[in-house]
Amino acid sequence: QVKLVESGGGLVQTGGSLRLSCAAFGDPFNTYYMGWFRQAPGKTREVVAAISRSGESTYYTDSVKGRFSISRGDASNTVHLQMSDLKPEDAALYYCAVGLIASRDLCRTSDCYNYWGQGTQVTVSS
Repeated sequence: QVKLVESGGGLVQTGGSLRLSCAAFGDPFNTYYMGWFRQAPGKTREVVAAISRSGESTYYTDSVKGRFSISRGDASNTVHLQMSDLKPEDAALYYCAVGLIASRDLCRTSDCYNYWGQGTQVTVSS
């Protein structure tokens, strides 16, 4: 079992910045690939960014490229999402997810993630 603890959501004005963090607590001998997803009211959950076990490979959905940056923290199995130049359309509930599938190192879709956080709200005022 893996427990995810997310932090860093909040209210920000358009153009502002936020930093989301997620720590995964589970098997200390496993390294997980990790990702951030978001879901706005009335919309399906979508991937925002993903990062490989080593942190060397990353993926961003087109709408956040150049504005968001995903990185692994110094502590094992932590991940951050630095969000800049936030827009009203970025407002959503943001979820951290971790994956344990041995054959994968990075994943862009929700179906290959095994554990999910409870979400942290990001609100962007115009």
